[in-house]
Amino acid sequence: MQAFRARGHNRRHVLIVGTNRRANSFVRELDNHPEWGYCVQGFVDDQWWSKQTADSQLGALVGGLDSIPELLRTLPVDEVIVALPLASFYQQIAGIISSCRDHGIAVRFLGTFFDQAESKRSDFMRETVGTITLHDESWNAWAFMIKRATDVTVSLLLLVVLAPLFLMIALLIKLTDPGPVFFRQVRMGYGKRSFEILKFRTMVQDAERLMSQVEHLNETQGPTFKLKNDPRITRAGSFLRKTSLDEIPQLINVLVGHMSLVGPRPLPLRDYEGFSQDWHRRRFSVKPGITCLWQIMGRSSIGFDEWMALDMRYIDQWSVWLDIKILFQTIPAVFRGSGAV
Repeated sequence: MQAFRARGHNRRHVLIVGTNRRANSFVRELDNHPEWGYCVQGFVDDQWWSKQTADSQLGALVGGLDSIPELLRTLPVDEVIVALPLASFYQQIAGIISSCRDHGIAVRFLGTFFDQAESKRSDFMRETVGTITLHDESWNAWAFMIKRATDVTVSLLLLVVLAPLFLMIALLIKLTDPGPVFFRQVRMGYGKRSFEILKFRTMVQDAERLMSQVEHLNETQGPTFKLKNDPRITRAGSFLRKTSLDEIPQLINVLVGHMSLVGPRPLPLRDYEGFSQDWHRRRFSVKPGITCLWQIMGRSSIGFDEWMALDMRYIDQWSVWLDIKILFQTIPAVFRGSGAV
């Protein structure tokens, strides 16, 4: 695992709150140990408090303390490391924890309250600077490993089994409408990292350019866009959407690690920019999936807030058994076609 991270894979993005000597020492430790797999997004403070930190070139000052909520909305951040003095910055630290809780981001305090030997340390720093976990609701490493192993095995198997169907759909699209077989679009993924989703194309080639002409017809509440009789949908596309066959290429996204078989549905950047409440953004604390509770409980017939609540329920109640149940319930949901747009 450490060798894998040392090569730049599976890295954790951290935001350092504070620019004192303690923060400087911590960031230098991270820089000296690439096998820990941590990438510093920058420092947050009202000014540089340590000349060594300012001159270290190990991270830029990306904002003041009051900019943290906005930074969490715009930057990929997996953990926030607080290096501020606890006594004099208690209220600010409490606010940081509250913001991170909304986003599903872990918060750790750099240092110790009492005895160094008794402090709870992060796994990656057993032999160096100690950190105390102030907030962390993320799944443990074993949960991620089990889920990832399942994703790779099942997606690879399905891609092999569904290869003939894959080819037939590609031919159907080519024979019924000019243009590419696949639709590619940037979506918001795990930890607010963007990725390119892959689907069978169900709309005309310039569908995204024509969005402004149909946006006022939106049939859903909230920032998402759904239109049952969207004039941009092709003849073959209508069938593919109704049967969810357009989703099959996302198995490739699962195989390469951008998505999971089960998880909150990945949203276009347009939809994410319309989010008005930070608790909605906690859905990005796990990988997006091909299917989820929203998929099996009505899809587009479900309101936006209820959809987000279902995603929170999935994150809070996740288990291998829950994934299995969702996968098996997806099959009859697809055949019913309820809520498919």
